[in-house]
Amino acid sequence: MKARTWLVCLAIVLLTVLPLWLISAPPAVPGGEVSAIFTGADDRAQRAIGDISPGYKPWFSPVFEPASDEIASLLFALQAAIGAGVIGFWLGMSVARERARREVASTQDHRAD
Repeated sequence: MKARTWLVCLAIVLLTVLPLWLISAPPAVPGGEVSAIFTGADDRAQRAIGDISPGYKPWFSPVFEPASDEIASLLFALQAAIGAGVIGFWLGMSVARERARREVASTQDHRAD
């Protein structure tokens, strides 16, 4: 392989490994729950509702409850990745379609001359 290829591979590995190596462990969570670092706005809102109205009963229950907060986070990231893929596919197809229209129009203009 060329030296440039090795440098690119090394840069990719360093950009992947260094942030994981340099990051410090998350601060200790009160209550000792390790999965608490994965909580987000939903959990904060649930606690706020509990503080405002302690007797509040939810209107419905979830159809699917993930086994842990980590799996819920994974599913959320997967949903975002699929959405980004669909939007990227649509954008790419739109650009390709417009490019093909321009090529057809330019070839028709050249034939008319």
